[in-house]
Amino acid sequence: MSKRKTKKQRVRMQTQEPGERIRNFEEVALGFTEEEALEEASRCLQCKRPRCIQGCPVNVRIPEFILKLREGDINSAKEIILSTNSLPAITGRVCPQENQCQEFCIHPNAISIGALERFVADHGKRPDIKFSKKLQTKIGIIGSGPSGLTCAAELANFGHEVVLYEALHEYGGVLMYGIPEFRMPKQVVNEEVEYVQSLGVRLEKDILIGKTITIDELLNENEFDAVYIASGAGTPNFLKIPGENLKGVYSANEYLTRVNLLKGYKFPEYDTPVSVGEKVAVIGAGNVAMDAARTSLRLGAREVDIIYRRTEGECPARLEEIIHAKEEGVVIGELTSPVEILGDKKGNVIGLKCLRMQLGEKDESGRRRPIPIPNTEFIFPVDTVIIAIGQKPNQLIAQTTPGLESTRRGTLIHQEETGKTTREQVYTGGDVATGAATVILAMEAGRKAAKAIHEMILEKELGKKN
Repeated sequence: MSKRKTKKQRVRMQTQEPGERIRNFEEVALGFTEEEALEEASRCLQCKRPRCIQGCPVNVRIPEFILKLREGDINSAKEIILSTNSLPAITGRVCPQENQCQEFCIHPNAISIGALERFVADHGKRPDIKFSKKLQTKIGIIGSGPSGLTCAAELANFGHEVVLYEALHEYGGVLMYGIPEFRMPKQVVNEEVEYVQSLGVRLEKDILIGKTITIDELLNENEFDAVYIASGAGTPNFLKIPGENLKGVYSANEYLTRVNLLKGYKFPEYDTPVSVGEKVAVIGAGNVAMDAARTSLRLGAREVDIIYRRTEGECPARLEEIIHAKEEGVVIGELTSPVEILGDKKGNVIGLKCLRMQLGEKDESGRRRPIPIPNTEFIFPVDTVIIAIGQKPNQLIAQTTPGLESTRRGTLIHQEETGKTTREQVYTGGDVATGAATVILAMEAGRKAAKAIHEMILEKELGKKN
């Protein structure tokens, strides 16, 4: 390949203009055209020892699918991706590729692997389903997020009967309730769920495991051979400061769920109970915080500020999300820590009392520790506060399942490579096992657990024969 091609600049994905997109909930990133996808694919060096695959948690055969795309065979490219990744239209949109596959790319201008994956997922046809020989086994999956869907698809492909339980009234887990329409269209999630269903997986919604039915009942009365817990981390963390019970204070989980599942993004077509004031403060600086801030703008907020105790350089959100948020008018208030939410006599939020911070030595996360600066308190006038400082797993399943042990953080104790828990026949993965993490890491856990469950069942069957 010529030197000129090696240094050729990356094709940039087109987006809606900021001034236009803050008035709608349509997808911001528009995706590649076929011409753009082929041009970007042509830059791939087709390395003999591709490091990009090492950076992918589910080991997508990246150079192979890009080569097929380059040859114009989009359907074969999609089949290659699907061999290790059941949800490419999702990972192509929300995966942090810049810290994974693309970080390992040796090209001077890393290939836009995620954008190419999205193009292939959106435009290629899924191959005809080849059903494996059915086994006389039944496995329950708890949670229809990325980890549960992946595990269900893998187990169905192995030939097991799979029943997937969802507590809410829509399938998709965090993909459906936690990520805004402008980043993850509901139709895309629905299509991926339908694909998993087409593999023979039976889906049951409005079933809260631990209350509607317990894991013991699944294993004993319903004769499941194994259960995989992928119930996520949907319980929000709070600041534990005065004023968190005032009207106008939301957890980001509640706020985004109201907008997503109750169709607040279609107001006034749907009369969703979500009220957004003119001045919104979002506390936190991860992807969820950016999602909440950008959603607030689309719901009519005049001013939205991110309140963050470190600097923008330490923000855990993806760079792309930070750039998009700032383009849309979100202000990142650095080195600021809230100490109290202020309210009026009627209990409505009227302000946020904050303290200035400075950065000290690095902590265990590798980021510099924020240190309060004495006597620097100030009041920031706001009428809505959204708290986005992380979440933890709900404890209902752990509390209703004897022998299932969890950590002090509420995550389920498990073997990393297999997902095996402290309870026989019970496996876990995703955010309920690790705490809040990325979609692709949850999917990786689902694949590993499916393999471990399949091997456990085959071993038991072999033992019975002997």
